[in-house]
Amino acid sequence: MEDNEEELNNIQDIDDDDDVEEEEEEQNWDDWTADGEEGEEDDLQLLCLFCENRFKSSGSLFDHCFSSHSFDFKTIKTTFKLDFYGCFKLINYVRSQVANNQCWSCGSTCKSRQALQDHLHEPSGFENSNLPWDNDMYLKPYMEEDNLLYSFDEDEEVDDDDDTVRNIDGFEKMSIDDETDLESYASDLNLLKSCKENEVKGGTSVSATNGESSDDKRSSNSFVKAANRDIMIVNKDYFGSYSSFGIHKEMISDKVRTDAYRQAIVDNPSLIKGAVVLDVGCGTGILSLFAAQGGASMVNAVEASGKMATVASQIAKDNGLLWNEVTNGSTKQENGVVKVINSMVEDLIESGQIKPKSVDVLVSEWMGYCLLYESMLSSVLVARDHWLKPGGAILPDTATMFVAGFGKGATSIPFWENVYGFNMSSIGNELVKDAAHIPIVDVVDGNNLVTNTALLQAFDLATMKPDEVDFTASVQLEQKSSNSTGVESTTTKCYGVVLWFETSFTSRFCKEAPTVLSTSPYTPPTHWAQTLLTLNEPISLSSKMLTTKSRAMVGSEVNPAVKIGARISIARGVEHRSIDISLEVTAIGFDGQKQKWPVQLFNMR
Repeated sequence: MEDNEEELNNIQDIDDDDDVEEEEEEQNWDDWTADGEEGEEDDLQLLCLFCENRFKSSGSLFDHCFSSHSFDFKTIKTTFKLDFYGCFKLINYVRSQVANNQCWSCGSTCKSRQALQDHLHEPSGFENSNLPWDNDMYLKPYMEEDNLLYSFDEDEEVDDDDDTVRNIDGFEKMSIDDETDLESYASDLNLLKSCKENEVKGGTSVSATNGESSDDKRSSNSFVKAANRDIMIVNKDYFGSYSSFGIHKEMISDKVRTDAYRQAIVDNPSLIKGAVVLDVGCGTGILSLFAAQGGASMVNAVEASGKMATVASQIAKDNGLLWNEVTNGSTKQENGVVKVINSMVEDLIESGQIKPKSVDVLVSEWMGYCLLYESMLSSVLVARDHWLKPGGAILPDTATMFVAGFGKGATSIPFWENVYGFNMSSIGNELVKDAAHIPIVDVVDGNNLVTNTALLQAFDLATMKPDEVDFTASVQLEQKSSNSTGVESTTTKCYGVVLWFETSFTSRFCKEAPTVLSTSPYTPPTHWAQTLLTLNEPISLSSKMLTTKSRAMVGSEVNPAVKIGARISIARGVEHRSIDISLEVTAIGFDGQKQKWPVQLFNMR
């Protein structure tokens, strides 16, 4: 209890310090605004996408682009249902094309900028599934200090009574202080990345670019403070939630999960015996205890929750495994190798408690729902790059995501079709319709999958970069083949797709006993279950063409599809530790005809 009171006091002290800084900053902000009113040329300048004209608002810029260059930004955004990041990519793509005297629409190369101006025309030939700017390379600003990238949606509806700026799809972009101007969005690419990436260290400010004025720094710092404050709140809630023993009981009771880690750690002596181990997010310390049991010479158990760090220390002590340090600086080890450190990984780097490149094995159970939701992967990669020795092991070392289509049996419809003899299927249909807007985490029986399984994305934890967690992948799903032979194909309905993952402890590091932790619908269930993305409308599938041809829409009961093309994007959400998922499906008929459905957006937060 005393520890909790001290922690609350520390938080209050931090808040008080922030209040003082905010008061000082507010005064400076007023001075800056006043300077601008005196006529200094500090107004936001937005460069046209196609010529040298500059504008003070994105609305006037896009009106000019439409009238002078046949570029209708609003119509393009609406037609192709571009979200914030889609618009961001589009602007960078157009700038890159224009810089090379190429037409952004047809790709033709012109001899000069003037020739390009004369050539520009309305877009043609684009398909939602093959947009030339839909590439993550265009998330990087093509032009330095391109203010348009951070103000193109300034004319969208914003509630004046709400300090939250929203993008065109209504998703939260960033909660900002009242004194923060939209100009602060233009500070740096790293500032945008800080809105998307899972981990941003508290108190970090954006570095000034060459020639940046102190006023620019002030507005940038104000934005970063707001971002860091939001992240601090999310982290506090996140790590606070893991102070509940119920969550840890659920995870430890997950036999599939815990046995996989135990086998990887305990049954691979050539890897663990005598090794220095780092356990990121140790919780109760179960993985650290396994490492000690496997013969590790030192286990650094890092835990951000103060309560759980205390619990992990007590558990290690109760089992005679706690590493002890005497106050005079000398150390003693009474059979204890587990050293519990209460800190976030990012803060631990600055403390120097663990020497850089001193760890032989890094272990962490970092996975979240749908692998990446609320995951600690970014912290694991930070720890890998800072502490793991060259050639050191990371457990698990690979992660793979899979996708398949699910049928009616995976929905709530069958339950509502017969409720004590009454038909209440209207409720089931309504629930399925509502589910088309939110991802559902639930256990799916493999018998309720109606398509083959496709690999969606694979990660190599030993080499991957943090940005690789944002990805887009395309798969094709076909009706699952029947085990029976000679049986005519029947038509089934696909109500959506289900995502799951596997993490592997491969023979690369686990030479004696490699193992796999799977959350597949075909294996015993885990606490991660699976993640279901429900379609707006079910798609009928068949592996055999019907005897009667139909001109009906591909994917309907009378004209079932032979394949479903699915394009899935997963990216770190603007809200810290959340993820955004987009799903675009195309029904492909036996004769090659296609029927596309609008993109569906799901947010896990």
